[in-house]
Amino acid sequence: MPYTQDQIFNEAHRLYGLLSHVSKTKAQKWTLADCQAAAPYILAINDAKKAKNAVVLAHSYTTPDIVYGVADFRGDSYQLAQKARETNAQMIVFAGVWFMAETAKILNPNKQVVIPAGQAGCTLADSMTAVDVQKLRAQHPGVPALCYINSSAEVKAQCDACVTSGNVFDIAQKMPGKQLIFVPDMLMAQNIAIELKRRGTPKEIISSGGSCCVHDKYRPEQVEKLRADYPGIVVIAHPECAPEVCALCDYVGSTKGMADYVSKSDARQFGMLTELGLVNRLETEHPDKSFIWPFGVCSYMKKNSLINTLQALLAPRPDQIVTVDVQVAAAAQKSIHKMFELAQ
Repeated sequence: MPYTQDQIFNEAHRLYGLLSHVSKTKAQKWTLADCQAAAPYILAINDAKKAKNAVVLAHSYTTPDIVYGVADFRGDSYQLAQKARETNAQMIVFAGVWFMAETAKILNPNKQVVIPAGQAGCTLADSMTAVDVQKLRAQHPGVPALCYINSSAEVKAQCDACVTSGNVFDIAQKMPGKQLIFVPDMLMAQNIAIELKRRGTPKEIISSGGSCCVHDKYRPEQVEKLRADYPGIVVIAHPECAPEVCALCDYVGSTKGMADYVSKSDARQFGMLTELGLVNRLETEHPDKSFIWPFGVCSYMKKNSLINTLQALLAPRPDQIVTVDVQVAAAAQKSIHKMFELAQ
């Protein structure tokens, strides 16, 4: 439907009020012109959601126009998995990457789940197959296996429980025995071993897979440079970073954990070793604080846009419609539900 100039003006200024101080790139901020260009799509998406009884779930790494323009819920993988499980909507539009939309479909087999970005990958999820897990478990019979939520439905189906970066240490500690298989994040596996040793419950972590294309790029020298350039800065990082980086930071935690830490902290300046989308959110939600971001953009997450979100709502392409084999979904659902049980 057409929108009046007043409607577009009001929506653009609402968005600009949120985003005028928010980073679009390292060198640029969101402008009123950016918000004016976004406004008609935001209005159309929000109308289409009502007509379709749809809900938009947006990961914090997507762009601010999605997060603050059309998202009904925003957060990290665990938060959005919970919202997917709770929603009464008949259609779920998941602005994220493929494994996240798969998780939503597994939890909502009778609902339509679409992803604007199509089959957007993830270096972690793409680094491990079901066959890889089967071989690893055959080599270590009887050893419990955890998979990071950043994995495919097929990998989840082969594991005892799924975990997120927010609950991984607690769930790993609860698993029986002195050995534990963890896939597919090799750097997080090292951080699990270090944290469990610190807690006095050491385990041998057997791992295989890959790493996050954003968080694996950070090095100790970035932390040292942040501290040299900004005396007193608080540096926070994600557990997908290398252990030698995490050891130098003031806080290491999940996307939600980092957001909560900033919210509760009295500090005014933070070094962010994470993806730009979270920095955008924190800039919006804490305008009284400053955030220094060296680099780090997930090109997969940024494939979601207002244009393809509207298109996926109105007429999704086959590659945007999420389907999961029934048997795979049933086994993966057990792994996901086990996470919710152990995370209590």
